[in-house]
Amino acid sequence: MLLTTVKRLKSMGIIGMNQRNFGLVARYNPRRLYPLVDDKLKTKRLAQAAGITVPKLLGTLHYQHDVKHLKEMLSAYNQFVIKPVKGSGGKGILVITEQDHNLYYKPSGDAVKLRHIERHVSNILSGLHSLGGKPDSVMIESLIQIDPVFEDYSYEGIPDLRVIVLKGYPIMAMLRLATHASDGRANLHQGAVGVGIDIGTGEALHAVQYGNPIYFHPDTRKPFSNLVVPHWNKLLALAAACYEMTGLGYLGVDIVLDRDQGPMIIELNARPGLSIQVANFAGLAPRVAAVEALEKTDPDPQSRVAFSQQQFAANRDIIRPRRRTRQAASTLILN
Repeated sequence: MLLTTVKRLKSMGIIGMNQRNFGLVARYNPRRLYPLVDDKLKTKRLAQAAGITVPKLLGTLHYQHDVKHLKEMLSAYNQFVIKPVKGSGGKGILVITEQDHNLYYKPSGDAVKLRHIERHVSNILSGLHSLGGKPDSVMIESLIQIDPVFEDYSYEGIPDLRVIVLKGYPIMAMLRLATHASDGRANLHQGAVGVGIDIGTGEALHAVQYGNPIYFHPDTRKPFSNLVVPHWNKLLALAAACYEMTGLGYLGVDIVLDRDQGPMIIELNARPGLSIQVANFAGLAPRVAAVEALEKTDPDPQSRVAFSQQQFAANRDIIRPRRRTRQAASTLILN
């Protein structure tokens, strides 16, 4: 049974953890460049220098004694997001949508007091949410205003789009939608919905929750069949430009769509996960092979986007495996 499953996954072009770690991450990402993406402050400053749009930075805290200044820092902003600089997987992110006197309201409507936020910030500084548990810093950013096209596709959270970029070519994309189960976070492991997106058009292809196919958002009941990501070409061009910005050959680019400013980069990842294959019902291997077969990398991000849109459009290589195979793929990839 296991041998049969492995053969099926190979025929689908599924890439597993070992192949990702050694064939992609180790091959294309020099370790000396990891700090550029593992540190969100460095990423933000790098993007700003490259002319790439990012959420506005409202403030930073680096030491425990900075916590006493938090109330003053937050007083000027009705909405904000608090993040660990070296966090991962959405851990430690606190979103505040409104403040009224001494109460701060989360997207769920739950209110917290200043002491709760101070404790949260102190925990971030101590390294509770950082990679390796090392002491961290805190970023306070402006709150993204959700694009109207996504209003019925996300529950108490901002959707984000993950684009996998290889040697500057966008090769696969997935929209991550918050749910009640994920507590308003776009984290697939916590119950968010992953929606595979056609590189060619920005149209939704498939959707999964906990690795299983779904056709409606579990909370809003909005069908995914008509979902199309706006600003698609601009979004892909932003993702492609991150290759020159970082020098990393295998990259996960996380993008949000702001109502007023359009696509913005929120995070980069030198070791992007593989669940994007489950959401797309397709493997990365054929797309990796197509990029690696090129004699040289085109220096123009727009030209690389055009290549990807033509080469990886859904009608070229979309795979619709049987349910059992999809579940097997989910298990092997996510674990």
